Amino acid sequence: MFRDLRISVEVFDLDLGLKGKTVLITGASGGIGEATARVFAKEGAKVIIHYFRNEEKARKLASELDTETLVVGANLSDEKQVEEMFKEIEEKWGRIDILVCNHGIWPEEHVEIVNMDFSRWKHTLAVDLDGVFLCIRAFLRQLAKFPGEYASIIIVGSTAAIFGEAGHADYAAAKAAITYGLTRSLKNEIVSLARLGRVNAVCPGWTVTPMTEKHLKDEKLVKRVLKTIPLRKVAQPEDVANIIAVLASDKVSGHITGQIITVAGGMEGRVLFDDEEINLSNAVK
Repeated sequence: MFRDLRISVEVFDLDLGLKGKTVLITGASGGIGEATARVFAKEGAKVIIHYFRNEEKARKLASELDTETLVVGANLSDEKQVEEMFKEIEEKWGRIDILVCNHGIWPEEHVEIVNMDFSRWKHTLAVDLDGVFLCIRAFLRQLAKFPGEYASIIIVGSTAAIFGEAGHADYAAAKAAITYGLTRSLKNEIVSLARLGRVNAVCPGWTVTPMTEKHLKDEKLVKRVLKTIPLRKVAQPEDVANIIAVLASDKVSGHITGQIITVAGGMEGRVLFDDEEINLSNAVK
């Protein structure tokens, strides 16, 4: 099922004005992050590939990109490691023009709040919320050192931030915080450091990535998911990566900030019950 869903999606063959720009992509060693790195590389940007555990994969990706690359590793929920990562980037490359906060975890086990351990809640928020905060704070502090008119932050959220996700409320809460709270607050703050600085977010729905591979092999699940999507297909990583690149472009999106773009085939919500779980006799009383 996973392989059947993997269709070819071309990256843009359009000058977005990203040539020579420096972009840091967190969680860039696979899935949406990897596709995003490839799009920026094709546009001529200098790409910083962040990884946490899979250094080998990150370096392999760097070797495949036809552009200048820098590979950096850090646990983004650790304040000291984030600060050291940005210091390393500053010493080697100077100013970062674009920050793509793509990293995150989605605990696979379905656990409702009533049964959720506090340790799971804290871990998910540490990675998905605190890690984004720490990277954005470091990025903004760097902008203060390297003045310039332009800068861009793209936050990768999730449709879970929009619709919620039972059994994964920790993930949904973290994604909602970074998507709505941070994006819409930061658009008003970044301009004090970069006059034309912008902050936007994308919310992918189900996307074909290594993280979803196991779940997309479940034909029943895929059909259930597609019931909520007018386009009746699962997104490819490039579908999301292309929009990230467009939002990062000052040339194309220079007057767009504080926006949240859903990349989910028109998804409007989630099916809560299968057909056989609906009892029409109890539906209207």
